[in-house]
Amino acid sequence: MPVTTLDPRTALVVVDLQKGVLAAPGSPYSTGDVLARTVRLAEAFRARDLPVVLVRVTAAADGSDAVPGRTELSRAGRAWPDGWDEIADELAGRPGDIVVTKRNWSAFYGTDLDLHLRRRGVTQIVVTGVATSIGVESTARAAHEHGYHVTLATDAMTDLDPEAHRHSVEKTFPRLGETGATAEILDLLATTAS
Repeated sequence: MPVTTLDPRTALVVVDLQKGVLAAPGSPYSTGDVLARTVRLAEAFRARDLPVVLVRVTAAADGSDAVPGRTELSRAGRAWPDGWDEIADELAGRPGDIVVTKRNWSAFYGTDLDLHLRRRGVTQIVVTGVATSIGVESTARAAHEHGYHVTLATDAMTDLDPEAHRHSVEKTFPRLGETGATAEILDLLATTAS
């Protein structure tokens, strides 16, 4: 289903487009293509004086801030290179952008994202990033639960697993909001009164 509308106070929420994440392969889109499309969206949002939120994930080297709980897949023993959690240069360092640091999958849990959005009167978010089925989906679910209108730029996100991406886009996202391509969102943004 195409994107039908963008609220006058819509924010762009960019999930985990940081150096270490972008170094991984993406599917069905390359992480480079996802970054390029997200940069286009960010420039359009900034030009309209709409909020751009850059979300980064990080973790303590010793694992002391890792999410507790048993899982079937081990999270132990992961060594992160220096700078892996720095936001991509193409997006970083713009005045007025909001930077949110998370230690979980969702950009909402344990962060001040909701506070930043509500103080700016935001009623809708457009989400991009990596990985579709993890950070992007978790953030979209939480945004929906917080009462935001959610739009997902499906060609400005990717995953390590193309089937996981497809499942999120086709099965989960239509229950959380509206989906559309970057070009659709940019066209709609150009006609939205702010």
